[in-house]
Amino acid sequence: MSDTVPTPQLRVIPGLEEVPAPAWNALAGKQPFLRHEFLSALEQTGCVGGASGWLPHHLSAWSGGKLVGALPRYAKTHSYGEYVFDWAWAEAYERHGLAYYPKHLSAIPFSPIPGARLLAADARVRALLMDRALHDESDFSSLHILFPGECEAEEWRSHGCLLRQGVQFHWRNAGYASFEDFLSTLTSAKRGKVRQERRRVADAGVSLRWKCGLEIVAADWDFFHRCYIRTYRAHRSTPYLNLEFFKRIGETMPAHLMLVIAEREGRPIAAALNLYDDERLYGRYWGATEFVPALHFEACYYQAIEFCIARKLEWMEGGAQGEHKLARGFLPVQTWSAHWLRHPEFADAVERFLARESLGVAEYIDELHERAPFKRDARTQS
Repeated sequence: MSDTVPTPQLRVIPGLEEVPAPAWNALAGKQPFLRHEFLSALEQTGCVGGASGWLPHHLSAWSGGKLVGALPRYAKTHSYGEYVFDWAWAEAYERHGLAYYPKHLSAIPFSPIPGARLLAADARVRALLMDRALHDESDFSSLHILFPGECEAEEWRSHGCLLRQGVQFHWRNAGYASFEDFLSTLTSAKRGKVRQERRRVADAGVSLRWKCGLEIVAADWDFFHRCYIRTYRAHRSTPYLNLEFFKRIGETMPAHLMLVIAEREGRPIAAALNLYDDERLYGRYWGATEFVPALHFEACYYQAIEFCIARKLEWMEGGAQGEHKLARGFLPVQTWSAHWLRHPEFADAVERFLARESLGVAEYIDELHERAPFKRDARTQS
């Protein structure tokens, strides 16, 4: 009898309803954004699919009827909600009479969260998924893998992808006993600035509290969603997520949710939603019904840091961009994306562009580290 293990069968699935949640989550691990509950909530509430420009096109690998690998993937007809900007590439295609869309994208929709994209432990399965993704017979201009870890980015590079570097700002818990303990590691000027901002919020009569998991009730979601909508409107943008989505994840994955509510005179005026696992807190969405100086920093950063210290979480990820986070104790972290373009001449042009861009990113990160807000003897945490 042969001991040869059959080659897994690859299949494109148009939605996660075709995959049992336990099977998917066994591959996805603990990160909440990769879990079946989160990704399927996006599909079930219409945030992706339909006319959204995000069409689920997930790759899956099966062996003996068991799911052994997956690549969350979408067919995109635009570049909104990605946080790795390729608009210039699309415009260049258009100027030359070529179609950039549809393209294939592996990412967490609307969330610049670094982490795994290839959901498979077996090296052979990972290679099969990459080969299929890069040699899809469909008429897609390109493949983009957004925010994979560095090791996975290198796997994609070894399969012919171009790598692009970016920067985010993350806060690290160096075993702090309290928020004041954290502040003691900052320079005097930065420490004073943080205290001043917190004092301005308190002097405005604003108090803040946390609600976790099932403590977050329907009225809280209604208020949070109003805040979320106002933020997008203030930036003349269209919100990606609807109220049904937030209520759905509130029901299906409460253990990963923490809501900060800011109140004045007994009524809510702002809210910030975070997701977390047993290692990291992910700052995601924020909004306010009225302006209070420094309230954004208090609700989104300082309350999140206090939560990490209280729960002994090691990291807080503050989302995309935001150099203002540096002065508040966040340090620059390099991020990655991998890109494959079918058209060889455009692939060459993008490769040259990325080589120049990467030099600028490296210099920028070095500069940011020089401006780190920590006292010299505390910079070992970087």
